[in-house]
Amino acid sequence: MKVAFFGVGHMGGPMAANLIKAGHQVTVFDLVPELLNGAVKEGAQAASSAAQAVQGAEVVVSMLPSAGAVRGLYLGDDGVLQQIDESALIIDCSTIDADTARDVASIAKEQGRVMIDAPVSGGVGGAKAGTLTFICGGPQAAVDRARPVLECMGAQVFRAGDNGAGQLAKICNNMLLAIHMIGTAEALQMGVDHGLDPAVLSDIMKASSGDNWSLDKYNPWPGVMENVPSSKNYEGGFAVKLMNKDLGLALQAGLSSQSATPMGNLAKSLYAAHGNHGYSDKDFSSIQAFFQHKND
Repeated sequence: MKVAFFGVGHMGGPMAANLIKAGHQVTVFDLVPELLNGAVKEGAQAASSAAQAVQGAEVVVSMLPSAGAVRGLYLGDDGVLQQIDESALIIDCSTIDADTARDVASIAKEQGRVMIDAPVSGGVGGAKAGTLTFICGGPQAAVDRARPVLECMGAQVFRAGDNGAGQLAKICNNMLLAIHMIGTAEALQMGVDHGLDPAVLSDIMKASSGDNWSLDKYNPWPGVMENVPSSKNYEGGFAVKLMNKDLGLALQAGLSSQSATPMGNLAKSLYAAHGNHGYSDKDFSSIQAFFQHKND
C-alpha cells in the first residue's frame, strides 16, 4: 500500500523502515532534514511538504512528539486532514492526551474520514526489531483494518476501546513503568550499598516475587545487561523528558477522573528532579543515578 509517514525520529524512523521491508511504498515527511535523509537511505521517498506526502496515500501514519504537533499536522493552517483521501485510514501513533485524540478523530469523522489512535509500547529496541505493542482506540472495524499495517511494525495489536482509549491505556502503562523502574533502581542501590553484586541481586529478584520488566528486559544498573541503555551511558532508548511528558499526561488523566495516583505523583516528582539535574536527554533508566551516593 501507499503509506504517508510523518515523524521519522528515534521511533518513527525504524517503524517506517519496517513498513518498507514489508513491501509498502512509504513517503515520509519530517521537519528535520537529517531524519528525512535517514529514511530515504532505508528506501523511503521524501516529500517536500506534508501536503505532498499524503497525495494518493491509502494509509497515513503519524509519530509526533506532542499533542500540539498532532493538531498542527491535521488541523493547523497548513493542516493536511482535508487533503487526505476520504478512503484512507489515519493512524496516529503519537502519545498524547486522550482529549486531543478524541477531538482530532471527531473532526476527521465529521469530514468523512476514519482515524484511530495507536500509541506504542516497546521503545526504540522494539521499533527496530518490529516487536512493538500497539494500543489502539477507535472503531473496531478501523482497528481491524489497521491491523495488517501495524503488524508490519509490531508483534501485538490491542483495541482498548473507542477513540482516546488507546492513549489512556498507554499512559496507565507508562505510569506503571516509571514506578517499577524507580523501585528496581532503589532496590539495586540498597543491595549494592550493602556489598551485594548487582548482577547476582538482579538474578535473585528475577526468580522471586520482585520480578518485573525493568529487571527482565531493561536493567538500570550499568553492565548487568548487554545492549540496554544503562550499559551505553544511558544513551538512546526512552528519554527522561519523554517519561516526564507521559507522567504529566497520566496525572492529568487522574485529576480528570479524581483517581488516586500517589505513586504516579511521586514518580513524576522524582523524574522531574532527575531531568533537572542534567539527565533530561538520557534514557529513563538513568534514574539509577538518582539513588547513587554523591561521592560515588
